[in-house]
Amino acid sequence: MTGFVSFVSSGPGDPELLTLKAVKRIRDAEVILHDHLSTIPVAAHAQPGTKLVNVGKRAGHPSTRQDDINRLLVKHAKTGARVVRLKSGDAGIFGRLEEELIALTTVGIRFEIIPGVSAASAAAAAVGIPLTRRMTARRVQFFTGHDITGGFPNDVNIGALADPAATSVVYMAKATFPALTKILIAAGLSPDTPALLAEAVSTPQERSAAYTIDTLANHLIALPPEHDAPTLIIYGPLATPSISFD
Repeated sequence: MTGFVSFVSSGPGDPELLTLKAVKRIRDAEVILHDHLSTIPVAAHAQPGTKLVNVGKRAGHPSTRQDDINRLLVKHAKTGARVVRLKSGDAGIFGRLEEELIALTTVGIRFEIIPGVSAASAAAAAVGIPLTRRMTARRVQFFTGHDITGGFPNDVNIGALADPAATSVVYMAKATFPALTKILIAAGLSPDTPALLAEAVSTPQERSAAYTIDTLANHLIALPPEHDAPTLIIYGPLATPSISFD
């Protein structure tokens, strides 16, 4: 028997941001492989008896290897089970989705992808800003703040990242943003460019604060090592909150 895998986007943390289709797939699932940040929707919607497997990854913490996740997906699907692979945010944004799709297609297992609310969209909504604006912010770019070594990637288009007319969203950037800021300023981006630091987006622990790229870099340098809340950074002409959470 061959089962079916639904790649379900759980959103950034708030269960109410799940789509109706996502909730249905979670309720129908016999096996759910979920990320570390996707446990709230599992507890809220999974049926009793559903097999829950935590395959989450966290920087600086013990994590499930990607090869093992791929193997588990194939293993459970081959039993004929309805499998949900629950991913944080939107499954297609920095979730290593393609690697899992390849593992399934290689052995002929069918799948579907259910999109969801990204952390970037939720962070912007929480502070009352758009991600685009006519004339002054007509482009949005998402990029990762580190490569497989933990440092800032050295193969990115710095000119694009330093574009003052773009909204730039940096995932997993807390450790490398100070180094990135130096690069951006050297490439011509003003140190006074607005920047938003969003932590634990759409969860009860959510915190957002406004900086410039320069002051944010200094803030991150001063953070203690144990400060490990999931972090997103938005910088560009729109990164000035209109809602205060003080």
